[in-house]
Amino acid sequence: MRHPIRSLSLMAAVPAVAFLSAVPSFGQAPSSVVKTAAAAKAAESAKPWTPPKTADGQPDLSGVWSNATNVPLERPGQGRGGRGAGPARAAAQPEGQLQVHYDVSQFGLDRSHAKVAEDTRTSLVTTPDGRIPAVLPEAQKRAADRAAFQREHQWDGPETRPLGERCILWPNEGPPMLSPGYNSDVQIVQGVGYVAILQEMIHDVRIIPTDGRPHLPSDIHQWMGDSRGHWEGNTLVIDTTNFTDKTAWQRSSESLHVVERITRTSADTLKYEFTVDDPHTWATPWSAEVTWAKTDSPIYEYACQEGNYGMRNNLSGERALEQRAAEAAKK
Repeated sequence: MRHPIRSLSLMAAVPAVAFLSAVPSFGQAPSSVVKTAAAAKAAESAKPWTPPKTADGQPDLSGVWSNATNVPLERPGQGRGGRGAGPARAAAQPEGQLQVHYDVSQFGLDRSHAKVAEDTRTSLVTTPDGRIPAVLPEAQKRAADRAAFQREHQWDGPETRPLGERCILWPNEGPPMLSPGYNSDVQIVQGVGYVAILQEMIHDVRIIPTDGRPHLPSDIHQWMGDSRGHWEGNTLVIDTTNFTDKTAWQRSSESLHVVERITRTSADTLKYEFTVDDPHTWATPWSAEVTWAKTDSPIYEYACQEGNYGMRNNLSGERALEQRAAEAAKK
């Protein structure tokens, strides 16, 4: 009589096991549900971020942004003297007498104080090798002639001193706009038919019409060129021509042509892209890309005046040396 009872209990256990096998473990979802949720999350993150709009319906790029970056302008390479091995800010740093030595951390100017967007790029330049194309022989000669003139005439007067020392323009202000290493904040303000970009360094403002007007006549040259903007979807495109050869960004000539593209990619980031073309400087056009980070810091006043005491001291010191040399020659 035991065998029928044992068989009955076994038959009762079979559906119980089947039932338990169909129920997921406590706290776990079926793999199909997990996969569906993961796919939905991936699809959501793959969607382009939709920026807020201004009152006139354009993408809202306004705010204060830091263009500080730890990514080199060029990818370090062999055979070219290691050019570009430093960060992008180094490419825009002033040279010579402008490299004043003081405690930058005391004034909130240390590099660690700047907000830097996360970026895993190995170079800002987006060419396949991450390098700026070859500089043409005529551009090399132009740069050599400038350097020779500066060696001979750098102390002649204010006109022969660097633009940054004269509080006129720093190379990083561009366009294109790169980080100077400190004072790296940029403020964008929008209005109907215009976009204004204020840079903390030297406090220059680029006022960019977006109403379709043409460029200035080609014989009119400006420190920062002549910029005209238009919208392509969520991207502000800025076309700049009419440069002066006195700015000489990266050895460029007055034929420099810059196209910038600014896109808000999230609530806290902007993608800044630029393409430069100068048939008298580089063998081919080239492009670069920088991520800007939103910051709550306001733009602070940058007090710089042309003819400041530093320049006065430099020039008066040189005049004193010249007088001393002249007096020694008479003896």
